[in-house]
Amino acid sequence: MDVLNEDSKAKNGYGWGVYFPAAIGHEGTMKIGLATDHGGFALKEELVARLRQAGHEVVDFGAHELNPGDDYPDFVFPLARAVAAGELERGIAICGSGVGASVCANQVRGVRACLIHDHFSARQGVEDDHMNILCMGGRTVGPEVAWDLVRTFTEAVFSGEERHLRRLGKVEAGRG
Repeated sequence: MDVLNEDSKAKNGYGWGVYFPAAIGHEGTMKIGLATDHGGFALKEELVARLRQAGHEVVDFGAHELNPGDDYPDFVFPLARAVAAGELERGIAICGSGVGASVCANQVRGVRACLIHDHFSARQGVEDDHMNILCMGGRTVGPEVAWDLVRTFTEAVFSGEERHLRRLGKVEAGRG
């Protein structure tokens, strides 16, 4: 789906549009993708298992084996493109610190990826800023904290309030 199509421009009135599969009222399970390089491999494997156990449909973009020579863009770009195209409702991108994964994912128009370490930001990032990719560091966040952040992220719902739509429109308009 074209991220900036005429239908979505008309819907929000701000001249920008993003596929909103989970906007304003998501309940239950969702289709979610995960991607990592070697820096977050163990954490990704743990989260894939827990998300599936919780009933979510999970798409694993890799890495599929631990390889210290792999590069996060090879896995994060396909995830980000799938989220932006509406093929996934949300995504989780992991690298050693989470910074590279966040920088990479945000290069894809329609992605709002954030490096998250706390519950407030995991929830508020979705509710107010329509964050659609949660980024974490496999070397900075343990599996229990990561799982708590993922649950908060997946349970949060974008508010769709006018002030947030206005701000997101300004963000989109400011892209170079």
